[in-house]
Amino acid sequence: MGLILGVLLLVLILGGLGFAIHVLWIIAVIAFLVWLIGFFVSGAERRWYHW
Repeated sequence: MGLILGVLLLVLILGGLGFAIHVLWIIAVIAFLVWLIGFFVSGAERRWYHW
């Protein structure tokens, strides 16, 4: 019984981790698209961010 619970817990942890990584990839793609749009709108010489 303990082995079944351990495997179930492992599956739940890995499933939740996969979902979190998927959400982070979506956020990273959206942030990249916003940066790309800002880069082309303001021009390559004048950046819209100040680093």
